[in-house]
Amino acid sequence: MMNIRLKEVLARAETWSEQDQEELVQVALGIEARQRGPYRASEAELKAIDEGLAAIERGDIVSSEEVDALLAKYRRA
Repeated sequence: MMNIRLKEVLARAETWSEQDQEELVQVALGIEARQRGPYRASEAELKAIDEGLAAIERGDIVSSEEVDALLAKYRRA
């Protein structure tokens, strides 16, 4: 059963800015995560993390400037 104050806040939140609504979502997700306990990554997620870390160690990364240039190229298109 939902707390009446929570219902009232959620109803008012519909009038808030998108940014403020997103902040409320992030707070709620944090509380939800705390309720569930620590996050356990899947094997696929752990593998992807390991691959990303290995790529960084090898220097297989691009600079912020390179990313910005690529994004700018496609934004013009």
